Amino acid sequence: MESQKIHFQKARFLISAPDIRHLDKHLPPESGIEIAFAGRSNAGKSSALNRLTRQKSLARTSKTPGRTQLINVFEIEEGKRLIDLPGYGFAKVPLEMKLKWQKSLGEYLQQRESLKGLVVLMDIRHPFKDLDQQLIYWAIDADIPVLALLTKADKLKQGARKNTLLKMREEAKNFEGDVQVELFSSLKGFGVDILEKKIASWYALDEQHTDVIDEIEED
Repeated sequence: MESQKIHFQKARFLISAPDIRHLDKHLPPESGIEIAFAGRSNAGKSSALNRLTRQKSLARTSKTPGRTQLINVFEIEEGKRLIDLPGYGFAKVPLEMKLKWQKSLGEYLQQRESLKGLVVLMDIRHPFKDLDQQLIYWAIDADIPVLALLTKADKLKQGARKNTLLKMREEAKNFEGDVQVELFSSLKGFGVDILEKKIASWYALDEQHTDVIDEIEED
């Protein structure tokens, strides 16, 4: 099955919501298809969204990680949305706020019917931390496929990049779910084509279809 062409550059900001209950009021939970982006506050999530959509400031990047506290919704075309989930794990954020964010993430992943795929972004130098793993297990429990991107891959030399990728793919087998691991760099463009194809394949799923579409392998 060939993935349809998605014009990611047409993405536009739609709404922000503090939690799933506010989101459900604006967007019915079963309407359309959503692909969510999640990651630690310094994983490069906003940069990845901007690179994907060919827009410099669609998702706000900040020199102060942890600033984004809302679920931000971007629409590519009718019924096709990208969801920017709050960053997590930043040390200087108060514990109460951290717990609130974690609850919001968990509720969204486990209850949002229109969610069809999760992109988890992790700094290649610090992958699969506890909160990353918790997030992936939430997704697997909800039967949501995961694309784990090892971001800032340009920070490592080619050999180290390849070794880390192979090691993380082995570790990902422990999740016993649909978890695909790839390299990514917003700066150099590594993995952007894989990200586009994976999201397009998720958008191509109809509402009742839960089988995995052809797995995309890195050349």
